[in-house]
Amino acid sequence: MKGLIKIQKERCKGCGYCVPVCPVKALAISSHFNAIGYFPAVVEHKERCTGCGICAMVCPDIAITVYRSEGKKKT
Repeated sequence: MKGLIKIQKERCKGCGYCVPVCPVKALAISSHFNAIGYFPAVVEHKERCTGCGICAMVCPDIAITVYRSEGKKKT
């Protein structure tokens, strides 16, 4: 299973809760601030995401959406 993380950067307050809970270390805190002055979370390694959804569950700002896709198995 492969995942895709979408972060609403303008909603994120940069609390960082999502970064340490990601089991594959796909997230980081940006070095650029958003329109409201916070350093939001960003997807640093999108290829690592498995779609587990833990980051979205811990986000207090409901700024993260995780999409999952079933990959086709090679035969």
